[in-house]
Amino acid sequence: MSDKYNQNLKKLGILGGMGPKATSIMFDWIVDMTDVKVDQDHIPMMILNDPQIPDRTQSILYGDAETVYAKMLSDIRLLKDAGCTHLAIPCNTSHFFADRFAADTGMEVLHMPRIAAREAKERGMQKAAILATDGTIRTGVYHKELEAVGITPWTPAEDVQKVVMDLIYEEIKQGGHGKVETFDVIDRAVKAAGCDGAILGCTELSVYSRYHELSGFYIDAMLLLCRDSILAMGRNVRKD
Repeated sequence: MSDKYNQNLKKLGILGGMGPKATSIMFDWIVDMTDVKVDQDHIPMMILNDPQIPDRTQSILYGDAETVYAKMLSDIRLLKDAGCTHLAIPCNTSHFFADRFAADTGMEVLHMPRIAAREAKERGMQKAAILATDGTIRTGVYHKELEAVGITPWTPAEDVQKVVMDLIYEEIKQGGHGKVETFDVIDRAVKAAGCDGAILGCTELSVYSRYHELSGFYIDAMLLLCRDSILAMGRNVRKD
């Protein structure tokens, strides 16, 4: 390993398991996206895949948020004790706690919704759809970040939001890749609402995008988290 990597070595901690497939895809994407010539050029990282973390949407919306926070904080401290300097969490809903995690651990938290909102701004979006769990939407995690950069957030009506939740919970979390006909219902609603872009604000939707090609109309928040994780570790992103 070269001296530049030995000095002030940064290590990425990934708190995963929410869900496990999204976590495995994030690891693959980071490896595939890093500009390397030898093994030692890859970023040091530690993945704690904890599927026993209670469902974030259910817990936050129905009064058990502190139990989830305590469980996640315990895991994050394990990553910090193992030498991780930066934290990435492939779960959008859990970013309800992101600033608390940073304050309570002193780690640099790579804030996925914030990263996605900045990307939407750079792409010139003015009205962006938020495709996410009920928990992410109702806590306003993406609303806050989009409004901070001057973008109008849009969320699906109740009937379409149910389709989003079915895609996440009934299809992808149960081991599938998601059905194109399910996503098409969502796609039509987003475009009929006059949105000029949409954010895949759930990592299960990132699983969908892994297996189904989507246009540049869609911003994949987890893919951007991978990009920024590589950059935060002082590495370069592949250009091809």
